[in-house]
Amino acid sequence: MTTFSQVYAALRRKNKGQYVLLAGCSFFSVLLITAYACMMRAPTILSVLPEGGDSRKQVMMVFVLAVIGCAVFTTYAAGLFFRQKSRETGVFLALGATRRQLQTELGKELALISLCSCAAGAILGGPLAWGIWQLFRLFLVDSQEMALAFDPEAYLLSLAFAAYVVVMLFLLGGRAIRRTNIIDIVQESHTSEPIREVKRWCGPVGIILVAVGALAGYLMPSFFIQVLRWYPPSVVDAVFYLPALVGMYMMLLHTVVNGWRKRHKYRDIIATSMMKFQGRQTVRNMLVMTLLIAGAYFAAFYAPMLSTNSAYSFASRPVDFEYHWRNDQGLPDQAEVEALAEEYNIDITSWQEVGAATLAGDGYVQVEQDNGALGTTYNVKYQEVASGATFFSESAWNALTGQNIDLAPGTCANVLDDEGGSDYLSGGDVTVVTNMVTRERLAVTPAEPLCYTMLLGSYVLDDDDYAAITDGLTALWRETWVFFNVADADASYPFAKALFNEIVDRSGDEVLQLDAYDLVAKTLAEEAGEPYDFDRENLTALGFPTMEREDRDSTEFRNYWLYMPQFRVLDQNDFVTTMAVFLMLFIFIALICFAAIIVIAFTRCMTIALTNRRVYDDLRHLGAPNAYLFRSVKGQVSKVFLVPAIVGTAIISAFYVMIMYFNDNRFTPGEIAGMGTCAAVIVLLSLVLYRVYQFTRKCVCHSLGI
Repeated sequence: MTTFSQVYAALRRKNKGQYVLLAGCSFFSVLLITAYACMMRAPTILSVLPEGGDSRKQVMMVFVLAVIGCAVFTTYAAGLFFRQKSRETGVFLALGATRRQLQTELGKELALISLCSCAAGAILGGPLAWGIWQLFRLFLVDSQEMALAFDPEAYLLSLAFAAYVVVMLFLLGGRAIRRTNIIDIVQESHTSEPIREVKRWCGPVGIILVAVGALAGYLMPSFFIQVLRWYPPSVVDAVFYLPALVGMYMMLLHTVVNGWRKRHKYRDIIATSMMKFQGRQTVRNMLVMTLLIAGAYFAAFYAPMLSTNSAYSFASRPVDFEYHWRNDQGLPDQAEVEALAEEYNIDITSWQEVGAATLAGDGYVQVEQDNGALGTTYNVKYQEVASGATFFSESAWNALTGQNIDLAPGTCANVLDDEGGSDYLSGGDVTVVTNMVTRERLAVTPAEPLCYTMLLGSYVLDDDDYAAITDGLTALWRETWVFFNVADADASYPFAKALFNEIVDRSGDEVLQLDAYDLVAKTLAEEAGEPYDFDRENLTALGFPTMEREDRDSTEFRNYWLYMPQFRVLDQNDFVTTMAVFLMLFIFIALICFAAIIVIAFTRCMTIALTNRRVYDDLRHLGAPNAYLFRSVKGQVSKVFLVPAIVGTAIISAFYVMIMYFNDNRFTPGEIAGMGTCAAVIVLLSLVLYRVYQFTRKCVCHSLGI
């Protein structure tokens, strides 16, 4: 070796493990973010995630957690790399090497590591996402909507994160070279980052802050909208979750330094002391893992909760088949349906057909006042003609539902779900009902709400009142509703599919409307000479799906068509296919996040072995048996691995239960069943994480010769 570069290269070969660790962490972080970004921005996904909807917000929330986690993880790996290199840097400086020489050689290394690892991660991220998605299609569910296409703009997010990794490495490398005290540089790799004394109250206060942050973050958006009449930017809502983040940090600090149970003062003094001396690094990694575990479980809960809740809803329907149509449409009547049923050997056991009407009700409407960078503010004003809804007479209601109600004249009953909830899905009480053709008005008094999930959001009037207020309505404003049952519902899927296709084929474009379409609001907009947002021709510009016959099996059509029938056997059998993109997206997110958790935890635990190798060698020479050394390793690895898992799982489980309750201030039977399924998912994934912990502990012990 005759040149400085050759000496530097020799040391690099000797310490290649440090370079592999840094390159691997950078590669994995960019790979994860690229795969997530490609999936999140894919047209396949965006087409089924409504703009501004909760599902899209959830996907973005977990993505932010993943970005934060990978950024902290990569920064930690870089810091560890430069700490390990500090000794050779100091020796070179002591031997007369110039900082420019060191900076040149280090720059070459960092350029090669960062550019190659980030490029590899960015290039392979898309194929990784595509490959996982194809496995979903092959082994779980496949449908027309599952054909995956990527948006090239998604790589802008990947490039931004890769740029962060590259810039961060060069900044930390430059700072390491600029150190002036050679002795400090030489000893840096042996310098610990201890945590100062942590009071016992830190843990309980952390729990309180987590609870306060979760409640504030979830409830404040409703307070802004309902009380302040303000739709703030999402970042404002996110600020109220910060106490929960601080609380988690305090809980983890308390766990690392003090623990949650009294223990013998000297029993685990070695393991406890080593954790304290590396406390800052350890707690930072544990916080990242806790956040990722919370995000992973939040995504993992989506599929079992939706599936179980929907299955309960389908099974609890009192009627096998329901469909309705506007009377200006020529949909299949009873004779045609019976003829179709005969073709498929289906026996129709009951048939109820009644008339209904679309009428206007009074209420308060939102009037936008200001729409700027700080969000949108609005005011409310009362209108006698506010919105439309479906109205039944009490005799029609009794015929459909089998109930026997008798409303007093001059009263109107709102319809809630079977448990008397879901108020937010109904139009609320009305006091004035208007015929939109004759403009006759009927003053009514709200009666006690009725309960029937299949007719949720409709209204019921006294027979005489209904006859009077609907007099003069044209076919445009009248509807026909049909309920019927069959002898063998489970065997009726081919018939149900054929009837559904017949209904779609015979529905005109004028009724292929989004479920937000309101005929009353449409009429008011026309009278005012204004465009109606939910007209078919305006939906695409607003980011909403347009109902098309050829898309009848798509998620958008099945979920959002205004006149979508409720056929139990069709909904049950096609549920997974219909919701495939939703289900697979959140399963994909959960897999990506759990992969990140496992890699971060394994890397951190292995660095414990590297950092404390000399300590364990000294303990072995002092006569410590393998059983004691194993207990020390177990004490460290279990805290790094299991504590974030326990804390993250407990926090997200409590938060999820809170969300379920505050959705409607109750737990529905479907939600209870769904939460039971989520608990089973927690048990299964916890067992997987525990097995990974055992494998990691074994690897750490092997590297230490225990």
